[in-house]
Amino acid sequence: MKTWIPDERNFACLTWKQVDALARAETLLVLPTAAIEQHGHHLPLATDTLINNLLLGKALALAPSDLSIYALPPVCYGKSNEHLGFPGTLSVSAQTFMAVLRDLGASIAAAGFQKLVLYNTHGGNTSLVDVMARDLRAEFGLRTFTLFGCPGAAFEGVSAQERTYGFHAGEIETAFLLHATPTLVHPDGYTANYIARVDKPELLKPEGSPANFAWLTRDIAPSGVMGDPTAATAENGERWSNDAAARIAEILAAMYHFKPGHGA
Repeated sequence: MKTWIPDERNFACLTWKQVDALARAETLLVLPTAAIEQHGHHLPLATDTLINNLLLGKALALAPSDLSIYALPPVCYGKSNEHLGFPGTLSVSAQTFMAVLRDLGASIAAAGFQKLVLYNTHGGNTSLVDVMARDLRAEFGLRTFTLFGCPGAAFEGVSAQERTYGFHAGEIETAFLLHATPTLVHPDGYTANYIARVDKPELLKPEGSPANFAWLTRDIAPSGVMGDPTAATAENGERWSNDAAARIAEILAAMYHFKPGHGA
């Protein structure tokens, strides 16, 4: 699969002797988690994984060269059962996903590394990543961090409706891939669906509130799209991805230098 991770920051490109020479206590390893799942008629199954790689690759290219930060190969398969019923979706159970993260954490700890970032770009994984960050800290003593999506990116020009409910194959994801992999985007297949409206607030929301309802994509989006991709442009995709990458680079540096309080 296409990668934007610089070779010098790609853990899988190292030999075991090069890994052995890394400063175990300082090195920060980043484990991407994403998905292979339907993204409507116009985006590829690998959208979440490609976006993760794009943003992380750009961020690592911006990170100070003296910081020992490396990207691990991604966990491409995620908990995507909300998209089952659409051809091409490859989903694993919550138990399998967490078991994979646990086993990778065990390997990382056994090798003597002490700091791990779980960088997730698939919404269906979010709660599981939070659980595993705490479990990896408790079981192996790893200093574990979580990072989600495009932290702090402004997405200038995106409507409130799209910003809030365009979270699957909508304008932002489409713009990223128009910038990064334009041949994989099919504008003649654009469709639009929303799971809720910001101008019609309801007591129960699809996510992110104190009272939510569980949903499956097929309940509300026959095409598989949640959002409206029609306004997406490659220019915005480049601008937004650069903005997100700069923020991710800043966060990774903060994680690298993080010193917990109270001697923990």
